[in-house]
Amino acid sequence: MGTFAEQIGAKIRIHRVAKNWTQEQLAELSGTTASYIGQLERGEKDVRISTLEKIAHALDMSVNDLFDDELEGFLRKQQWAWESMLLLLKHPGKKQYQAYRILRELLDPSWPEQG
Repeated sequence: MGTFAEQIGAKIRIHRVAKNWTQEQLAELSGTTASYIGQLERGEKDVRISTLEKIAHALDMSVNDLFDDELEGFLRKQQWAWESMLLLLKHPGKKQYQAYRILRELLDPSWPEQG
């Protein structure tokens, strides 16, 4: 399941990526640094509540929204999907994209023609 730091980091990353933002963009909007956002997302740092509030605000959500997420609830019910996502989030973006391309090619053979 992962530590609390890993779980909150995964949630931050999911919401950041959903907005198609870089770590630098989220850092600028939340008054932190990109390296700090990266450490949070990888579960390497514990986050202070005041910082979590700034990050949530930058993501246009409340701290409660980070803890009450329908998508997360669905993924947690699909244990393999949740564990796969946590595993992927521990790796840099380039490796995540490589894994995505492999899965996409395996599951959607017409994908290369689509672009």
